[in-house]
Amino acid sequence: MQPGGRGPANPAGLAFYDRLVDELLGNGIEPWLTLYHWDLPQELEDAGGWPHRDTAYRFADFSALVFERLNDRVKNWQTLNEPWCAAYLGYQHGVHAPGRKDFGAALAATHHLLLGHGLAAARVKRPDNTVGIALNIGTATPHTDDPLDVAAARRADGNVTRIFLDPLVFGRYPADVLADLAAQGHALPILDGDLEIIARRPDVLGVNFYFGQDFAGRDEQGNTHDAQGRPVVREIQPDVPKTAMGWPVTPDRFTTLLLRLHHDYGVPLAVTENGAVYHDRPDDTGFVDDAERTAYLQAHVEATLAARAKGADVRGYFAWSLMDNFEWAEGYGSRFGLVAVDYETQRRTPKRSALWFRDRILSGT
Repeated sequence: MQPGGRGPANPAGLAFYDRLVDELLGNGIEPWLTLYHWDLPQELEDAGGWPHRDTAYRFADFSALVFERLNDRVKNWQTLNEPWCAAYLGYQHGVHAPGRKDFGAALAATHHLLLGHGLAAARVKRPDNTVGIALNIGTATPHTDDPLDVAAARRADGNVTRIFLDPLVFGRYPADVLADLAAQGHALPILDGDLEIIARRPDVLGVNFYFGQDFAGRDEQGNTHDAQGRPVVREIQPDVPKTAMGWPVTPDRFTTLLLRLHHDYGVPLAVTENGAVYHDRPDDTGFVDDAERTAYLQAHVEATLAARAKGADVRGYFAWSLMDNFEWAEGYGSRFGLVAVDYETQRRTPKRSALWFRDRILSGT
């Protein structure tokens, strides 16, 4: 819609989303629009990317262009999808584009993504719509009651969850996270007034959940600090069944997470991603009898309802994903879809999970 990252919108790009929104509405489907899902124009990356402050302002301008075209039909807006992934997988771990490995750049990207959210939210918020942000959130549980494990879980929770939610909801970064960064010689590039811009309390917080994790404060050799002298924060997966990507299946922790978010932050929630990859294959007709994915979705829908029953204000649940698609670093090999896609012919066939999901929606329960 704005390939160069600045200037006027591309009419053909806007027209595509015009048609998509109209098609959804024509079929009784309410659109929820995400403005940014990691697709930064190359020109903006060449100018510095998200570690560069100006990118936040370019994102706000882009958001205004999209809003001007679609706001008459779209009432639910999410600014960013999983800014942790954009910041840390892109700029620290080198897994996603642009493939950099610079912790300082990841920190700057974190702050500027949040700044971009606040600037964009101000441009698209109206009395008759909802504006939020979608965060990938797991559960950081100490592996044991050892104080080192407790401290590791605190650090993991701070660096993935609270570093985003505290400024969004409370207008401040967590003091312990800032202290940990300072001890490592790092700081967030906060300017006067930034936190007031960022602290636009989400009308609906999008929660992207796949699994919960345990954390330990010692590595596998028993060391408490890494080669750079930083305290060890080692992820340990729970001893439960795994998906084909090796992700643990932890619906009970999903209920715990939704309740924690409700109690700690008090914002309305929507499950904006939840799903799984399994090694299922189509039969001769193209149908995929994906019993494992169906069971995964059912367990997590029930976990969502359990949180609602205990008071969590959860407004909706979105399965990831409608169709098999391009999964970024995973390419086309990891299939999350409820609808199977033959990538050679583009034929689309609902899987068993799609039929179950349809029937669950129609049941109204």
